[in-house]
Amino acid sequence: MKTEKHVKLHVRKGDFVTVLSGDDKGRKGKVLKVFSDEGRLIVEGIRVAKKHARPTQKMPQGGTIDKELPLPISKVMLLCPACKKPTRITHIEIANGYARVCKNCNEVIDK
Repeated sequence: MKTEKHVKLHVRKGDFVTVLSGDDKGRKGKVLKVFSDEGRLIVEGIRVAKKHARPTQKMPQGGTIDKELPLPISKVMLLCPACKKPTRITHIEIANGYARVCKNCNEVIDK
């Protein structure tokens, strides 16, 4: 029996991140999907693999497809939209819940 674990994440879908380590170190991209239970995410244009597809009704010609693979959340850092630098975040309480705040420039990331 697999147990679900809740992981508190510093990035969300639509955020821009930079990769901290590995072959793609220093590259930047937009988060397409977050798998919170696995602690992984998919970043646009990062860790792309070729997948060979046989012909189907959707794709009658078949061929090779570029597919983004998930990478660990710990290998990325959020880019602040205001100061454009990789940053850690802190949370502050606002009227309708909590918001993420950049530790470099103290700008609210969630509007």
